[in-house]
Amino acid sequence: MPTREELAGNRFLAPIAHRFLSPELWRFTRRSVPRGVALGLFSGFIVPVGQIFLAAFLALPARANVPLAALVTFVTNPFTLPFWLLTANKVGRFVLKIDAVTGGVAHGEIQSGRWQSFGWFLETAGVTAFGFVVLSVTSAALGYLVSSLVWRLIIARRWTRRPGRFARLPAE
Repeated sequence: MPTREELAGNRFLAPIAHRFLSPELWRFTRRSVPRGVALGLFSGFIVPVGQIFLAAFLALPARANVPLAALVTFVTNPFTLPFWLLTANKVGRFVLKIDAVTGGVAHGEIQSGRWQSFGWFLETAGVTAFGFVVLSVTSAALGYLVSSLVWRLIIARRWTRRPGRFARLPAE
């Protein structure tokens, strides 16, 4: 996990490094945490390489928590990639309703002599890419909602456990 100073010292981020040093981007608040989770999940699924930098870059205008946005991108990593590829393919097929009997001009063009050997790859890659887009949008929305709810529950529990919150009145 890159630190604040490492992100500020990165040569690709040097032109906007002064923005990364803003303390509001490194605090855990009820608004910045869900934004950071949502941006991290979106970046993790939408971009295969450079997810951390995309999440950090998107966190600047959104005023999201930068370290959390960068950390959440690790939901997609080399160990979980096969699972996410299969899931994205299944989600893409479900949303697009593509199966073996798909007809139309595009299917006929793919099955023609020019693209026959490459047709399976084009169909699978397109469906999987669309599945990743669907996963990125839905996971970002769900991540925002779940992290907001968890944040509220944590704060509510802290308030109820505060000493003196429900202090008894002196008996008469």
